[in-house]
Amino acid sequence: MARPIWTGVPSFGLVSPPIALYSATDSHTVHFHQLQRGTADRIRNRRVNERTGKEVELEEIVKGFDTGEEYVLVEPKELEEIAPGRSKTIEISGFVDLDTVDPILFDKTYYVGPKGKEYAKVYGLLEQALDESNRAGIATFVMRGREYLVALKAEKGLLAVHTLHWSDEIRDPQKEIPDLPGAERANVGELKMAHQLIDALAIDWQPEDYHDVYQEKVAALIAAKQTGETIEKAEPAPKATGAVDLMEALRASVERARSPKDTGEKASTSTALAKGTGKGSGGVKRRTTRSPATSRSRSLQSPTKAKLYEKATKAGIRGRSGMSHDELADALAHHRAKSG
Repeated sequence: MARPIWTGVPSFGLVSPPIALYSATDSHTVHFHQLQRGTADRIRNRRVNERTGKEVELEEIVKGFDTGEEYVLVEPKELEEIAPGRSKTIEISGFVDLDTVDPILFDKTYYVGPKGKEYAKVYGLLEQALDESNRAGIATFVMRGREYLVALKAEKGLLAVHTLHWSDEIRDPQKEIPDLPGAERANVGELKMAHQLIDALAIDWQPEDYHDVYQEKVAALIAAKQTGETIEKAEPAPKATGAVDLMEALRASVERARSPKDTGEKASTSTALAKGTGKGSGGVKRRTTRSPATSRSRSLQSPTKAKLYEKATKAGIRGRSGMSHDELADALAHHRAKSG
């Protein structure tokens, strides 16, 4: 059972059910230690005075703001004295239509639960009202020494708090990004072909079909290095499409997307266009005992990736456009085992 990271009361009108916030997401990033090459010696980061080279204790450190001419020194205690303190209230200023909140404002998500069974009815009432009205409560609160702007909204039968970026934290893309398209727009034929390609690659959104392939490859690399085995390198990144050959690239892509059996490049093309990047297979050759389904998958690896993709399309395997050669083979083997 997860422990709440914050407890308090959302305040709007005379309704104030005590709530608790819980982390809604986990990170599965593989973490490494820094070692000196050729040894098992850990590398430590230390606080060192850059003038004397001597290590400095934490209690001797103050904060300094660089004005360009000098440092303005600020003691940690001074920051605590001006901070708003650990707030116990989510001050809801009003309710807005969710469709009017720009997605770029959303940052992190927290699940919200009632702080006790006796508050479940009031909690449920607020969740149902927000769900049916498609509105979110906009509020501010303080957690861990920082003030947050948040949206309190209903999600699949429960309440959730989404932290929002402050408006002045959003950068203007027109100022930040060079070479954005201005008057130079695609012609009618190119736009029509692009729509056809998008339609040909249309899929149903299933989040569970997608997983962090890179982290899996990192874990496989670590396992391979432990046993001295070899790994398969990723496929090269796709070449950039220039304006000169844009129409021909679009036409060829549409043909490949519609008729995978006519080409040996359908899988890599659809993956690059749908994902925006090339995905390598990068699997590890392991010397472990394999299940019957996995053993059968090895017999499927002789066909090309395009042939496997064609079979996966006929079998209706989800997420196939993002799979590597080995993943397609395993998915087909699993499908055959399940069907027969």
